[in-house]
Amino acid sequence: MKAEDFFNAQDEDFIIRIRREIHRHPELKFDLPKTLAIVRRELDAIGVPYTEKYGKSSIVATINPDCKGPCFGIRADMDALPIQEKSGVSFSSEVNNVMHACGHDAHTAMLLGTAKALKRAESLLKCKVLLVFQPCEEGPELGSLPMVEDGLMDEMDFIIALHTWNELDVGNIGLALGDCMAACHSYEVEFFGHSAHSSMPESGSDALAMAVTAYNSINLLMARTVPPLERKTLNFGCLQAGHTHNVMPGYSKIMFCVRYFNTEMDRKLEKEFKQACESAASMFGGTCKVSDPNKGKPVINDEKIGEMVLESAAKLVGKEHTHVIPAQLSSEDFSEYLAVKPGVFIRLGTGNKAAGITQKAHNDDFRIDESSLILGSKLCVQFVIDQSDRKKN
Repeated sequence: MKAEDFFNAQDEDFIIRIRREIHRHPELKFDLPKTLAIVRRELDAIGVPYTEKYGKSSIVATINPDCKGPCFGIRADMDALPIQEKSGVSFSSEVNNVMHACGHDAHTAMLLGTAKALKRAESLLKCKVLLVFQPCEEGPELGSLPMVEDGLMDEMDFIIALHTWNELDVGNIGLALGDCMAACHSYEVEFFGHSAHSSMPESGSDALAMAVTAYNSINLLMARTVPPLERKTLNFGCLQAGHTHNVMPGYSKIMFCVRYFNTEMDRKLEKEFKQACESAASMFGGTCKVSDPNKGKPVINDEKIGEMVLESAAKLVGKEHTHVIPAQLSSEDFSEYLAVKPGVFIRLGTGNKAAGITQKAHNDDFRIDESSLILGSKLCVQFVIDQSDRKKN
């Protein structure tokens, strides 16, 4: 069987239409009423059963629910980002300061396109497929974690996910074998001092000075205690303190994250960072509270499954357009699924240099070449067909 056998001429328009509808109405985190309504509407129209029992604000649909054969998962994330869109596309976001700047609208639309084709192929398949529509990949909570905790992975043999990637042009598919994406350990540190007039600094304790001292110490620790060739990155994204020029602030906050593959390094740094913050607070007569609410895992692709995905991709685009790509320091909560069962995170080429579509994800001008989306759905279907054929043989 071939994936093309189960697609018709209207499917590409369907996927693009759904993607644009979701793009116009982006939603954040777990608050996804319009997006979930679109997914329910289309699954009902296709005739695919689904449940909302896993986690919160999620939908899991089932192809071939009565099959006793192997079970595979395909995941799409649904949430957007708190960004004001400046892409200039005709279907730009209608929600102020919210935008699909990472392709999750496309992921959801492609998975619905996959559902249409797999429903047509259902009677021929010797496997079960779970279509996982997941909330809150962009955090700060991990949308995948409550789904895993509710037992989503129990009946699944493995899971795959497809992500838009403008670093590859349309018609190309890539994935990493083994290390794929870094873990992300985020920190939020609050410093508590005592405010004072700027002319009498000795009468207070400077919370801003605590934060700045901790900032410098943490950067120095990263530079001097971690080997230079270690794959890692440190980023400070927030420093808050004070409200005016002539008052020494009694409260401050910093937020930062470390991305890494080496878990031993992370455990060592966690201890040292907390000590650095406590020392900075004590130096200026204050205290601090260190929280690390989001500690994602690294995404490690299963090499055997990865090779099978590349074989399926080659049937669609030719081997010359399939690529083994290096690991990235970006992070993904897809790692929570992979901590339970094996799987693969796949990159779908959505760039088009000739058309000027090269924007990075999370930018306010992010665009993709929509002609890539039908290939994403076909890849998922071809992969399922190939796994079903392996079962037959």
